[in-house]
Amino acid sequence: MREPRDGVIRVAWHGADRFDVRVRRHVVRADQPADVGGSDTGPTPAELFVGSVAAGVACCAERYLRQRQLPAGVGVTARYDLGVCPGRIDSIELSVEAPGLPAGLRASLLSVLEHCAVCTTLRVPPRVTFEVRQEACPRAGQASRPTPPRT
Repeated sequence: MREPRDGVIRVAWHGADRFDVRVRRHVVRADQPADVGGSDTGPTPAELFVGSVAAGVACCAERYLRQRQLPAGVGVTARYDLGVCPGRIDSIELSVEAPGLPAGLRASLLSVLEHCAVCTTLRVPPRVTFEVRQEACPRAGQASRPTPPRT
Protein backbone atom coordinates (compact mmCIF):
# COMPACT_ATOMS: atom_id res chain seq x y z
CA MET A 1 0.00 0.00 0.00
CA ARG A 2 1.29 3.45 -0.91
CA GLU A 3 1.98 5.79 1.99
CA PRO A 4 0.33 9.21 1.52
CA ARG A 5 2.57 12.25 1.13
CA ASP A 6 0.87 15.14 2.85
CA GLY A 7 3.51 17.82 2.28
CA VAL A 8 4.33 18.04 5.98
CA ILE A 9 7.81 17.60 7.45
CA ARG A 10 8.26 17.85 11.21
CA VAL A 11 11.47 18.80 12.98
CA ALA A 12 11.89 18.04 16.70
CA TRP A 13 14.66 19.26 18.98
CA HIS A 14 16.76 16.61 20.74
CA GLY A 15 19.07 18.78 22.83
CA ALA A 16 21.98 21.07 21.94
CA ASP A 17 22.08 21.44 18.13
CA ARG A 18 20.45 18.05 17.44
CA PHE A 19 17.15 17.85 15.54
CA ASP A 20 15.25 14.94 14.04
CA VAL A 21 13.69 15.66 10.67
CA ARG A 22 10.62 13.44 10.19
CA VAL A 23 9.38 12.82 6.67
CA ARG A 24 6.49 10.34 6.58
CA ARG A 25 7.97 7.31 8.41
CA HIS A 26 11.61 8.32 7.88
CA VAL A 27 13.85 10.17 10.33
CA VAL A 28 17.06 12.02 9.50
CA ARG A 29 19.19 13.59 12.25
CA ALA A 30 20.53 17.10 11.69
CA ASP A 31 23.31 18.47 13.89
CA GLN A 32 26.32 20.75 13.82
CA PRO A 33 29.97 19.68 13.82
CA ALA A 34 31.72 19.42 17.18
CA ASP A 35 34.09 22.28 16.33
CA VAL A 36 31.14 24.72 16.31
CA GLY A 37 29.44 23.36 19.42
CA GLY A 38 27.37 20.50 18.03
CA SER A 39 27.64 16.76 18.64
CA ASP A 40 28.18 15.81 14.96
CA THR A 41 25.47 13.10 15.12
CA GLY A 42 24.22 13.98 11.64
CA PRO A 43 24.73 16.29 8.70
CA THR A 44 24.19 20.02 9.08
CA PRO A 45 21.02 21.56 7.61
CA ALA A 46 23.15 23.06 4.81
CA GLU A 47 24.58 19.61 4.03
CA LEU A 48 21.08 18.13 3.98
CA PHE A 49 20.01 20.88 1.59
CA VAL A 50 22.90 20.24 -0.82
CA GLY A 51 22.30 16.49 -0.45
CA SER A 52 18.67 17.04 -1.42
CA VAL A 53 19.75 18.86 -4.59
CA ALA A 54 22.19 16.07 -5.46
CA ALA A 55 19.61 13.36 -4.73
CA GLY A 56 17.02 15.15 -6.89
CA VAL A 57 19.47 15.25 -9.79
CA ALA A 58 20.43 11.60 -9.27
CA CYS A 59 16.78 10.47 -9.28
CA CYS A 60 16.07 12.51 -12.39
CA ALA A 61 19.13 11.12 -14.20
CA GLU A 62 18.30 7.55 -13.25
CA ARG A 63 14.72 7.95 -14.48
CA TYR A 64 16.07 9.39 -17.77
CA LEU A 65 18.28 6.32 -18.26
CA ARG A 66 15.51 3.91 -17.30
CA GLN A 67 13.04 5.50 -19.75
CA ARG A 68 15.57 5.01 -22.55
CA GLN A 69 16.44 1.48 -21.42
CA LEU A 70 20.06 2.45 -20.84
CA PRO A 71 22.32 0.95 -18.15
CA ALA A 72 21.51 2.13 -14.63
CA GLY A 73 23.95 3.24 -11.96
CA VAL A 74 24.08 7.02 -11.74
CA GLY A 75 26.27 8.70 -9.15
CA VAL A 76 26.33 12.38 -8.22
CA THR A 77 29.05 14.30 -6.40
CA ALA A 78 28.11 17.71 -4.99
CA ARG A 79 30.62 20.35 -4.02
CA TYR A 80 29.44 23.54 -2.38
CA ASP A 81 30.72 26.81 -0.93
CA LEU A 82 29.24 28.77 1.93
CA GLY A 83 28.89 32.54 1.76
CA VAL A 84 28.93 34.74 4.87
CA CYS A 85 27.14 38.04 4.21
CA PRO A 86 24.41 36.95 4.27
CA GLY A 87 25.06 33.42 5.54
CA ARG A 88 24.00 31.11 2.74
CA ILE A 89 25.06 28.39 0.34
CA ASP A 90 26.90 30.44 -2.27
CA SER A 91 27.41 27.83 -4.99
CA ILE A 92 26.73 24.17 -5.75
CA GLU A 93 28.66 22.21 -8.35
CA LEU A 94 27.17 18.86 -9.37
CA SER A 95 29.11 16.16 -11.18
CA VAL A 96 26.94 13.38 -12.61
CA GLU A 97 28.51 10.02 -13.38
CA ALA A 98 26.40 8.11 -15.93
CA PRO A 99 28.73 5.42 -17.28
CA GLY A 100 26.15 3.86 -19.62
CA LEU A 101 25.13 7.14 -21.30
CA PRO A 102 25.95 7.30 -25.02
CA ALA A 103 27.90 10.47 -25.90
CA GLY A 104 25.12 11.63 -28.23
CA LEU A 105 22.64 11.89 -25.32
CA ARG A 106 24.82 14.00 -23.02
CA ALA A 107 23.19 17.34 -23.96
CA SER A 108 19.73 15.80 -23.68
CA LEU A 109 20.45 14.50 -20.17
CA LEU A 110 21.89 17.87 -19.10
CA SER A 111 18.73 19.60 -20.29
CA VAL A 112 16.55 17.20 -18.31
CA LEU A 113 18.70 17.63 -15.17
CA GLU A 114 18.47 21.41 -15.33
CA HIS A 115 14.68 21.03 -15.10
CA CYS A 116 14.52 18.59 -12.19
CA ALA A 117 12.04 19.75 -9.55
CA VAL A 118 14.67 20.58 -6.93
CA CYS A 119 16.85 22.59 -9.34
CA THR A 120 13.82 24.42 -10.72
CA THR A 121 12.85 25.33 -7.15
CA LEU A 122 16.25 27.00 -6.73
CA ARG A 123 15.67 29.13 -9.84
CA VAL A 124 12.03 29.90 -9.00
CA PRO A 125 12.05 29.99 -5.19
CA PRO A 126 8.91 29.07 -3.29
CA ARG A 127 7.12 31.56 -1.11
CA VAL A 128 8.35 30.96 2.44
CA THR A 129 6.27 32.17 5.36
CA PHE A 130 6.86 31.98 9.11
CA GLU A 131 4.57 31.62 12.08
CA VAL A 132 5.90 31.70 15.63
CA ARG A 133 3.79 29.81 18.15
CA GLN A 134 4.27 29.91 21.88
CA GLU A 135 3.00 26.46 22.82
CA ALA A 136 5.67 24.13 24.08
CA CYS A 137 6.57 21.44 21.58
CA PRO A 138 5.90 18.04 23.16
CA ARG A 139 8.86 15.68 23.38
CA ALA A 140 8.42 12.11 22.27
CA GLY A 141 5.85 10.37 24.45
CA GLN A 142 4.68 13.55 26.20
CA ALA A 143 1.24 15.09 25.86
CA SER A 144 1.12 18.70 24.80
CA ARG A 145 -0.10 21.27 27.34
CA PRO A 146 -1.11 24.82 26.49
CA THR A 147 1.15 27.56 27.79
CA PRO A 148 -0.67 29.62 30.47
CA PRO A 149 -1.04 33.32 29.62
CA ARG A 150 1.44 35.69 31.25
CA THR A 151 0.04 38.24 33.70
